[in-house]
Amino acid sequence: MEFHINALYLCVKNMERAIKFYEELFEQKVTQKDDIYSVFDVNGFRLGLFAFEKTDESHTFGSNCLPSISVESIDYLKEKLNGKEICFPVTRIRNSWVAEFVDSEGNHIEITAPAK
Repeated sequence: MEFHINALYLCVKNMERAIKFYEELFEQKVTQKDDIYSVFDVNGFRLGLFAFEKTDESHTFGSNCLPSISVESIDYLKEKLNGKEICFPVTRIRNSWVAEFVDSEGNHIEITAPAK
């Protein structure tokens, strides 16, 4: 049997705020928009935003699940971090630059770029 991971979702408290944050981060419009579940298609990977409170679910925000996105250069990585709350500073780890920031809803997100 072969497994594929094609999507993940992040819990959000404010869908409009979260959509705005990720539209700016990904430099694209949301693909599917809904009050409870919205989706970004990022090169074939589906990143969902789930308004958990509207379904009476509970959630703890933080670093319990760490989505990782990659960009093509350290300069672009630093540009994407500009103005965001940093929870792990830009650090070289093996052949990559790695950092973590906090999104508009309190989720920790990793961003990487190749180190040359």
